[in-house]
Amino acid sequence: MSDESEHDENARDERVRAVIADDDPFARRVIKEALTESGVMITAEARNGRQAVEYALYYRPDVVIMDVAMPELDGILATRQILKAAPDQLVIVLSGADDEDDEIGLLALHAGAAGFLSKEVDINALSRTLEGVVAGEAAISRKLTKRVIEQLRSPPGGSSRMRPVKSPLTAREWEVIDLLKAMRSTDEIAAELVLSTETVRSHVKNVLRKLKVSSREEAVAVAERIAAGQQSNEEESTRVSGDRRRGRQDRRRSRIQRAGVDRRRGSRRRGAQDRRVDDPESGSRQA
Repeated sequence: MSDESEHDENARDERVRAVIADDDPFARRVIKEALTESGVMITAEARNGRQAVEYALYYRPDVVIMDVAMPELDGILATRQILKAAPDQLVIVLSGADDEDDEIGLLALHAGAAGFLSKEVDINALSRTLEGVVAGEAAISRKLTKRVIEQLRSPPGGSSRMRPVKSPLTAREWEVIDLLKAMRSTDEIAAELVLSTETVRSHVKNVLRKLKVSSREEAVAVAERIAAGQQSNEEESTRVSGDRRRGRQDRRRSRIQRAGVDRRRGSRRRGAQDRRVDDPESGSRQA
């Protein structure tokens, strides 16, 4: 008997735990019934976006099933708030058939969602989708997959993505470089990458340090040459540093040269004055 109880307890522990967030009680009931019949444990039901954030952070389920359109806080903003506080939390965003849109799906993915599906999806297959997400799979439609691929092929600002095989920069830092090349501000980069401005500033500082440059413009120039394979990172950084040193030396030479010219001019003026003093016809010398 005790063995059976232990087995049942282990079975309960292995079940996928989910929070459902939807302002439509009928939708919540349909999703809950379908998932419960498939062995998913529903730990809480949220009626709005704020409750979704609160329940997700309190219960820490395996997956949050998030409706897009909800009062107080929409599903995209709620997803961002959840992942800001709990970056490892899995969220699947659902959209009604009438308002399903690739742009909304991209927003959900940018916000950190692990999936974006239409509510027209086979409700009986939803539990398998949740299990796949928990196992590390993405849950997006073929249509949205195509859109994601197209977006990756067309980088922000129309600039070419720079991704050398070997580089000291991380993937995120290369994304920052792409946006710097597109002349994005710190706030714009933060919004596009769904990061805080402080995090973006930290990434920029790391990029400047790793590439051994002092400005964003220099960082982009160095990154372009590295990505093109013209020079290694070390060679390119050395070249830029050498250019700056030569520039400083040239400026110092210019200052020295100007000082020398001024000295020569002063010497000539003093010589002319001495000649005028020694000239008896000038009448300048006193007896």
